[in-house]
Amino acid sequence: MRRGSVLVLGTSSGAGKSTVVTGLCRWLLRQGVSVAPFKAQNMSLNSFVTRRGEEIARAQAVQAWAADVEPEAAMNPVLLKPGSERTSHVMVMGKPMGQLEAGAWHEKASLLGVVVDAFRDLRARFDVVVCEGAGSPAETNLRHSDIVNLGFAQAVDVPAVVVGDIDRGGVFASFVGTLALLDAQDQSRVRGFVVNRFRGELSLLTPALEDLAARTGRPVYGVLPFVEGLGLDTEDAPDPSLYRNPRPPCGDDVLRVGVVLLPRASNLTDIDPLAIEPGVIVRFLHFPQEMADCDLVLLPGTRATVDALRWLRCRGFDRALAERAADQRPILGVCGGYQLLGTFIHDEVESDSGTVGALGLLPVTTVFHPDKVLARPAARLSDGSLVEGYEIRHGRVQVEGGAPFLAGEGCRLGAVAGTTWHGLFENDAFRRSYLRSVAATVGRRFVADPSFSFADWRSQRVDLLADLVEAHLDTAGLLALLDHQPAPPA
Repeated sequence: MRRGSVLVLGTSSGAGKSTVVTGLCRWLLRQGVSVAPFKAQNMSLNSFVTRRGEEIARAQAVQAWAADVEPEAAMNPVLLKPGSERTSHVMVMGKPMGQLEAGAWHEKASLLGVVVDAFRDLRARFDVVVCEGAGSPAETNLRHSDIVNLGFAQAVDVPAVVVGDIDRGGVFASFVGTLALLDAQDQSRVRGFVVNRFRGELSLLTPALEDLAARTGRPVYGVLPFVEGLGLDTEDAPDPSLYRNPRPPCGDDVLRVGVVLLPRASNLTDIDPLAIEPGVIVRFLHFPQEMADCDLVLLPGTRATVDALRWLRCRGFDRALAERAADQRPILGVCGGYQLLGTFIHDEVESDSGTVGALGLLPVTTVFHPDKVLARPAARLSDGSLVEGYEIRHGRVQVEGGAPFLAGEGCRLGAVAGTTWHGLFENDAFRRSYLRSVAATVGRRFVADPSFSFADWRSQRVDLLADLVEAHLDTAGLLALLDHQPAPPA
């Protein structure tokens, strides 16, 4: 069933492109269509490692799971990971390719061939490829070097629809303004619109939808309702609705987890399973005084480890964490957070800072290497449960004391622990076991819900998106858009 491709653009970042693509992937799968997601270039600090050891944006991994296919580098051939206001670490086809300076932004255009080849590879293997743009297609200063929005669409001859977030306000001006800023050739690629996150009575919106269609000569493919707490893996900032856990604890007590929001914090999706675990309250910490009532303090990954260390010291987190460790109150560091808890960091790769003293709470040292560790480790625990994770790091951690955190990996000393593995809390048995150990340390009683599965919860969120697509979008019109396209090259 060879159909075609569509590019989902947005009036802005956060308009709902990823949400719509994810929902379309699952809905098409339900129709018996083999489908793959694609985002030519993503800028995100939340990433994932494929089975082949390739790093891609976490959002594209979720979209692949929605399509019931294995994530791969072709689904996100270019990934930019900001390390400062002016530099980004560049991943091409899942492998590191150095730094990109802000002044050399136009050089991305040289990657158009890589992007096109990756897309055509997917088109040859799947009935449909649902593509996602980035930011806004009307950023006129970037159009000449564009490889992800309409520059990509022109190169591979695919139509586009534009999504706008009505909850932000001004969505119709954004639709019309976006179209007006495009040249005639780019305008011809835009075939219609999708309104996202609408609250209220749809009949009240109908006159504006009709006016938009009349002004632009393009249909509105539907209006998706506002749904709080979808809980999909975000590109950077965490979804605040995810941290308002509606599930009551199974017992009489709750665990309070504080996550230190480090500069350039990465892979914050590690925290999502904790945020939705019944009986756990997660909040983000900006100042050390906020740690006072936390049962567990977690230092997440960061794309700027030495800068994060300076930030911690500037705010007094170093002293507060040392006092917490002395009082035997749990602290956990993940990847960059683990490196921060050690004694020394030698970095001539990420920050070019040489050797700096770290927080000194774990007997480990870290040396940054130019080549990157990209791995999918797994371990069988003593209770027989399998724990899986993934590693994304330049730092090589040498353990010089303490005990392993789990199955020979990481380090634990007293109530302080660290691990290089991301995704650990997605393992239900490990997450519950660890939370029970934290509760025992702080004198609380954590009662887990054995029926709760993080993987099932995520799948239900994706199914909900597919339900919304089916109920609220003109799926027949979108299928027609896919059908009236030239066949991919042999």
